[in-house]
Amino acid sequence: MGHELPSMADEVPADLARLWRLSTSARRGRPAELDVDRVVGAAVDLADHEGLDGVTLQKVAQTLGFTKMALYRHVGSKEELLELMADHAYGPAPRLDADVWRDGVHLWAAAIRARYAEHPWLVEVPVAGPPRGPNAIDWMDAFLRALHDTGLDPRTKAGVLVVVSGYVRNAILQGRQMAEGRSGTGLSQVDVERDYGRALAALVHPERFPEAAPMFAVGAFESEAGEDPEDHDFVFGLDLILDGVEVAIARRTR
Repeated sequence: MGHELPSMADEVPADLARLWRLSTSARRGRPAELDVDRVVGAAVDLADHEGLDGVTLQKVAQTLGFTKMALYRHVGSKEELLELMADHAYGPAPRLDADVWRDGVHLWAAAIRARYAEHPWLVEVPVAGPPRGPNAIDWMDAFLRALHDTGLDPRTKAGVLVVVSGYVRNAILQGRQMAEGRSGTGLSQVDVERDYGRALAALVHPERFPEAAPMFAVGAFESEAGEDPEDHDFVFGLDLILDGVEVAIARRTR
């Protein structure tokens, strides 16, 4: 009597198999009415409309017309559901056509930032470890392709990825917190920073604050005409990081 060869799903944990959509059983008969994709799609729709707090296994089940227990065959826990949702929301990475590595990283950062804007709840998903999903790995691969000709070793490239992706995530989170902080005031970030600089200019005297005072005196906190301060700050911070990467590249290729 013949034996079936083990599937790839037999070699990986069940949650990872579901994340990569590997078959975990040889199901026969009628197709299942519910599957991982339907569960994750409903959960992402809920998060897009109600935020991450609006996503519970009970609400997802009700949306799909099933019981909560029916979901456990396809999603092992709320934590697993969040990981599935995040990988689904990231989607495949875009093509990054750049001749210079810095331009490639800028394109990558802008693309992942845009994805966070499409799904604002993404930044709230707890990070329990390195990315594991196929779409997350696709974004990793796209970033590493930008660094392909830099001469950096794999471990250093991984470190650069951690720093840049962490910077993007933190910038998104900070921007959201600032927006929430001025909610109801009717003020934009430009207004808040301008008023802040002008109000403190009368209080921050050079005798007491010799280094800080000149910033207020020259209006360093006011944006140029037509400039989006959030975009400006994002690019400025990213370039500071990449300046450091450039030094590391020069040191490796010297």
